[in-house]
Amino acid sequence: MKKTLLVLALLQTLTAYAKDPLPEKITGLKMPESVVQAKDGSIYISEIGERDKNGDGQISKVDKKGNVTIFAKGLDDPKGLTLIGDKLYVADKTRIVEIKKDGTWQVYAAATAFPKMPVFLNDLEADKLGNLYVSDSNDLKSGGSIYKIAKGGTPVTLVVDSKNPDIQAPNGLLFEGRNNLLAIDFESGILHRVNLSTGATTKLAEGFGGGDGLVKTKTGKIIISSWKTGTINEVVAGKARVIKEGYKSAADIALSTDGTFLMVPDMVAGELDFIEIK
Repeated sequence: MKKTLLVLALLQTLTAYAKDPLPEKITGLKMPESVVQAKDGSIYISEIGERDKNGDGQISKVDKKGNVTIFAKGLDDPKGLTLIGDKLYVADKTRIVEIKKDGTWQVYAAATAFPKMPVFLNDLEADKLGNLYVSDSNDLKSGGSIYKIAKGGTPVTLVVDSKNPDIQAPNGLLFEGRNNLLAIDFESGILHRVNLSTGATTKLAEGFGGGDGLVKTKTGKIIISSWKTGTINEVVAGKARVIKEGYKSAADIALSTDGTFLMVPDMVAGELDFIEIK
């Protein structure tokens, strides 16, 4: 009897610590740029379609069984994604779009709401109060900006722009603490901390040319994707250390809700890959 109880206890322990298998790679996507996972396990992917062709962009949804369906369509060039409650927010070229759980959408912050006309709205991040932060990468070389969008869609205010020489083509954003954003610059490949009150920047790491997506794991590791080199990199002692390579164009990465795996949109390949976080 004791032996049986011991075996049962061991099986329960192993079950508790067993990891679900990684999702299978998703293929056949149309220029996937960003990805996010909801609490129910659903995965949302922004697909640009043909760049600069308005109306052919879409958001796809992947359910727990790996089935892919179109969640929302008729967008322009959708990129950065973030969830607030049951609503999905999208950086769609020069505007921010709000998508309800039934896939219907409306413009949340129009281009005209910005202090100056946006060019290339890219990554999107939310704070705990429901404010949004979005990077405008401009021409991916210079002239970029980072904006704050108040809850409700207005006002839209400037956090920092290229008057600060550290801000060239900001891309991936990550909210840090109560008053800071981490921002990876596509052009310089430098990771900065941005003070949201003053716009002051502090250099944290370098070597991420074509820096795109930006996440922080549960253990505090910062991982950054490089669109130009097709690599996934970890920040180690202020430098980039490659942890996976071979992508055609690793775009805006995201962590799963449980933090156990990384989701990697490979834009040119038209795929969404998954990497276990160790």
